[in-house]
Amino acid sequence: SLGNLRVKVWALLDACPEEYENVFRKYFEPQDLVLLRFQGAGNRTTFGKQIDILLEQTDSELVYFAEDDYVYLPGQFPRMVDFLRCHKDADFISPYDHLDCYTLKIHRRPKWIQVHADHHWRTAASTCFTFLTRKVTLRQTQRIFRTYCRRNGDCALWLSLTKEAVFNPLLFFRFAMQNAKFARIMAKSWFYGGRQILFGKRMKLWVPVPGIATHLDTHALSPTIDWAALILEQAKATGSAIRTSAAALR
Repeated sequence: SLGNLRVKVWALLDACPEEYENVFRKYFEPQDLVLLRFQGAGNRTTFGKQIDILLEQTDSELVYFAEDDYVYLPGQFPRMVDFLRCHKDADFISPYDHLDCYTLKIHRRPKWIQVHADHHWRTAASTCFTFLTRKVTLRQTQRIFRTYCRRNGDCALWLSLTKEAVFNPLLFFRFAMQNAKFARIMAKSWFYGGRQILFGKRMKLWVPVPGIATHLDTHALSPTIDWAALILEQAKATGSAIRTSAAALR
């Protein structure tokens, strides 16, 4: 998916077998790859490490957080880079058009739409922790992102940055009556990010429509694309393990 982009990759391998290292070495040149090994540190600890690495590096002003359980469309990643460079109001970009944006009431809010390079882009209230941003933006918002290391959730964290739905007390009480999970999300957003909500900049998170990647969650695949077929097609050159994953998606 990277196309002709030149990238440097830090791979955080947390109790991973040697085969994982071999995959990274296969696709990236030694000068563009740093392998960091952990022994059961956990997701929250390694997320904090990602923030440290990307703020300390001097290779690029554009930085990307990449969770491992994603599948990308071939050659599409440069679209995100181009959109971010061309739009000053793009603070964050996720490649994942999350199905929750179409199915959950917490996301039923007005959205901005842009057409750029023959592709549609839409603002979103939240996403997961796979996203592109500028180094300066990450530095400005690192305090909020580091709350994940203190047991904040991804959706609550993003809501405090985008400020979507958090100023509606009626919505909170409705969630409290109908869905305790979303009431907890909104409460966490205020608990960990109240200062950002009241005094911080309202950030814009953009996603491509259709998405150019999907989280491998069988209940929330990015819509309109047959991801299982795509994985099966790619599996012809990469082995049976991916075929098993594709079968699970079906």
